[in-house]
Amino acid sequence: MNKEEAQKKIEQLRSLIRYHDYKYYVENNPEISDYEYDMLMKELSELEKEHPELITPDSPTQRVSEQPLEEFAQVRHRVSMLSLDNTYSAEELIEFDGRVRRNLPGEKIEYVAELKIDGVAISLIYEDGIFVKGATRGDGEVGDDVTANLKTIKSIPLRLRQESFSLRELEVRGEVYLPRKAFEKINEEREEVGEPLFANPRNAAAGSLKLLDPRITVTRPLDVFIHSLGYADPNPFTHHWEALKELKILGFKSNPNYTLCRNINEVIDYCNLWEGKRDELEYEIDGMVIKVNSFEQRERLGATTKSPRWAISYKFPARQATTQLIDIALQVGRTGVITPVAVLESVSLAGSTISRATLHNEDEIARKDIRIGDYVIIEKGGEVIPKIVKVVESRRTGVERQFVRPAKCPVCGGPVRRPPGEVALRCENITCPAQLKRRIMHFSSRNAMDIQGLGEAIIDQLVNEKLISDYADLYYLKFEDIVKLERMGPKSTRNLLEAIDASKNCSLTRLIFALGIRHAGVHVAEILVNHYANLDDLMKTDCETLERIPEIGPTVAESIYDFFRQPATLKVINKLKAAGVNTQRLPEETQVEQILAGKTFVFTGGLASVTREEAEALVKKLGGKTSSSVSRKTSFVIAGKDPGSKYTQAKELGISILIEEEFLKLISRL
Repeated sequence: MNKEEAQKKIEQLRSLIRYHDYKYYVENNPEISDYEYDMLMKELSELEKEHPELITPDSPTQRVSEQPLEEFAQVRHRVSMLSLDNTYSAEELIEFDGRVRRNLPGEKIEYVAELKIDGVAISLIYEDGIFVKGATRGDGEVGDDVTANLKTIKSIPLRLRQESFSLRELEVRGEVYLPRKAFEKINEEREEVGEPLFANPRNAAAGSLKLLDPRITVTRPLDVFIHSLGYADPNPFTHHWEALKELKILGFKSNPNYTLCRNINEVIDYCNLWEGKRDELEYEIDGMVIKVNSFEQRERLGATTKSPRWAISYKFPARQATTQLIDIALQVGRTGVITPVAVLESVSLAGSTISRATLHNEDEIARKDIRIGDYVIIEKGGEVIPKIVKVVESRRTGVERQFVRPAKCPVCGGPVRRPPGEVALRCENITCPAQLKRRIMHFSSRNAMDIQGLGEAIIDQLVNEKLISDYADLYYLKFEDIVKLERMGPKSTRNLLEAIDASKNCSLTRLIFALGIRHAGVHVAEILVNHYANLDDLMKTDCETLERIPEIGPTVAESIYDFFRQPATLKVINKLKAAGVNTQRLPEETQVEQILAGKTFVFTGGLASVTREEAEALVKKLGGKTSSSVSRKTSFVIAGKDPGSKYTQAKELGISILIEEEFLKLISRL
């Protein structure tokens, strides 16, 4: 068979296999036997081996990469993957409906109610109908690139069925999940070989997606439900209900259990229906998701910094179980807080195996009169950490023991103290290994110095081997220190050292957050950098001056002031400076005039002088907002090369349309 004939046959086989994948994995309606399907795959694989130059990334044979990854790359979401606010009652759903109607007075409002799959949130990106990238939600702004693992899930199409319309760009969102029976089988296999069991299907799905070797991931029968449109260019959709149906035509698997509701009472009825039927499903759900149907109304409703105003999660009531409290363990956090944790006789609850529960603090233990040896009722609702609701006093035998406040730190043996006015017990030894490990984990985390490759296992070894005694010591590590650690070969060692070195150039905002000052999160760090050009100026500031800064109250000011007065802090900062870590405000951190405040921009088509991401970042830096869709609230539509349907919508609505040069002039003129 010559190359031309082979190419024609290969395309025929790929098309046929994609058709049968859709029938089997999306419609659950197979038309051929497994053997016949395997023969098609075998024929395609053999032809591609004979003509490797004809292999394409979207071929059905390319779902499993033969090479494991060394680490996951990062993906910045073009449209933030916001989390949903939670409700727990019909009354709260009615309040949500009231808020929506107050913002859309007199308008007809429809909702789509869907099952809330208890899985792992993912984003899939397609260009010209080809799957090019998949990512986890991460922190909502940045996630992990897990494309190789997602390609192993056969219900995710590698090429879209674009007979109805053609999309240049498409991003969809969904939940990767593990069916209950598959979860049970995996745990049985792990138990046989002595491996630790997964706590629940979601935990197993998340662990499978974070494996660096797709050849292992493919052995886990993961599946996916696509539930949302992220963005599309051109965007043919006006309503969520319509989009769900069209996305299925494109080849995506969506959950069949959703309904269009004309009012909030129909939503409540549907939620009540599924609360009683949830155990009939072959996968876990922990509630319902309610979304405004109209995309145009969603645009006008907008979002808070964390959650959309047009959608909400309805969590099913918490489930309870009774078990025995075997012991009360003590955990030490990075700020020295000692937290009591209930060690329980393992019990199954809401799809999870529970062996621990939070006890918060000694006051909570005393208030509920919790004793070691008690039988207790524990509760788990949605994503809430299991907690002890109450003690079953009728089952006491008299051998139960009261919790006694520790006289010393359970890790280092150092002195402990409960500061006046606080409920937390604290270890006062700043060299405590438990605190040290957690401080270093915080210092190297994504929002701090972002030292990729420095995980918990490596930090444990570095501290245990006494190679580091504070986070500044990271910058003095040598190749021979790291390469001898478990699971650290020469290449991974070099990568880690490069990541540590690169972090020296991080912004002052990141450094201040990374230092781990109590009550000083990322936002406080940003505020401080707007007022201080370098770390030295901040360190010299007195408490009264700090309090005069907007949004810096007395508690935060005192915490910052006290932190920089500790000899141990000064020692660490001097080491950071000597290592070459940046302590100056970078030019891009300088606050600029918010000249675009109150204006919303929509970009469509390709830009020549800047990328779309750079243009959107510039708008946000200058105080403006960007949107993925056009509405009457849009201020400007920026049209690049080959603009899509947004351009037409803008013309119909009479919205100002600017070409790239006009956009750049506008910014310079304002």
